[in-house]
Amino acid sequence: MAVKSRLRRSRKAPASQPALAGRARNRARKLAKTKAKGRAKGKAKAARGVVEAALAAFAHEVRTPLTGILAISDLLSTSELSERERRWVDTIKAGAEHLSALATLFVDAAKSDGGNVAIREDLFNLRTLARSAADSLAGRAAAKGLQSEVDISQALPSLVVGDPVRLRAALENLIDNAVKFTERGGVALKVSPRRAGRGTFCVAFAISDSGIGLTLAEIKRLFRPFSQANVSIASRFGGAGLGLFSVRQIARAMGGDVAAAPRHGGGTIFTLTVTLAAAQPPRSDGEASAGELLADPLSPLHVLSVEDNPFGRVVLNTILAQLGHQAEFVGRGEDAIARIGRGAFDAVLMDMVLPGIDGIEAIRRIRALPPPLGRIPVIGVSGLGDDEAASRAAGADAFLLKPVSPRALATALLEATRRVAAAT
Repeated sequence: MAVKSRLRRSRKAPASQPALAGRARNRARKLAKTKAKGRAKGKAKAARGVVEAALAAFAHEVRTPLTGILAISDLLSTSELSERERRWVDTIKAGAEHLSALATLFVDAAKSDGGNVAIREDLFNLRTLARSAADSLAGRAAAKGLQSEVDISQALPSLVVGDPVRLRAALENLIDNAVKFTERGGVALKVSPRRAGRGTFCVAFAISDSGIGLTLAEIKRLFRPFSQANVSIASRFGGAGLGLFSVRQIARAMGGDVAAAPRHGGGTIFTLTVTLAAAQPPRSDGEASAGELLADPLSPLHVLSVEDNPFGRVVLNTILAQLGHQAEFVGRGEDAIARIGRGAFDAVLMDMVLPGIDGIEAIRRIRALPPPLGRIPVIGVSGLGDDEAASRAAGADAFLLKPVSPRALATALLEATRRVAAAT
């Protein structure tokens, strides 16, 4: 009897109704908090998606007129101009290049969400990029009455693999800062190779100025997002303080970094380093080599350009005529498919943003045409680099990022026509 009594006392007494109700309320609160967190995350993700979509549209719309400004500037620079007129043209071109760089930096900053920037691996001419950056620096300096110095090492390699769009954007930001913060004296650019690895090498771009200078404490704050050296600089010179943060993101994503240091005699030196890959040797499988893609001229082509923007049409027509090609334009993807069926074209330039079906769907429908119509060389054109993967997946043979230069368009046409010729 005593044993049974002890067993009864050792058993856990059932919970009272108030206790059960309390536990239920606690579980309900936890569940509600979990659901609230999930909804908050969903809203934040949706908001980021809206921002990214808006910036993608911004980049596309901005780069269309920038293509025209840069193309006309290039054409004007080949004309007979006075020294003063040439400085004006250089200033216009430098401003357009800076706007293009800003579009790249802001879109990357919005999409990265604090992470790394997605870096492309394109073949490009490093010497040409360095000279273009030097021309930009000289044009901006001349417009402000400053002196400029350029030192591009002869040991710099020519053809390399990397991301020329983001590298140029980073350089444009540093050049713009150097000129903006310099009232008298000058600015300078020095480009030199530093060290070589197996199939890769490091390149340093040093941009120096004789401007307001920075203390070590101010330098530490420079590379934070939406931060400037101090309040007086922000109020005096403007700017969002996002540029240097994006430059560091780009540099680190390209295997390098950016650093700032006081310049002897006053001013600041910013040194941007990146790691690039050496260009592959020519292939023996019928595909064009790097040198051929950049240098071999094309016979005159009859090109169908699918572009609904009147300004963009004028620009592309001007560039194609300069390259010796004949252009015909339509404004809708559906019209392009019908026009290809009626006329003999050698290549198609397909804009990604169109009324009706977009460029991706238009490329798919072109590829669905019977041969040989369905194998016409197609080049995707967009103000957003992320469109390249979808463009090529749909069947594009090459891709052009706005703003389009004559050299880039010539290279894309050669790449597309060579690829189609090798496949037939």
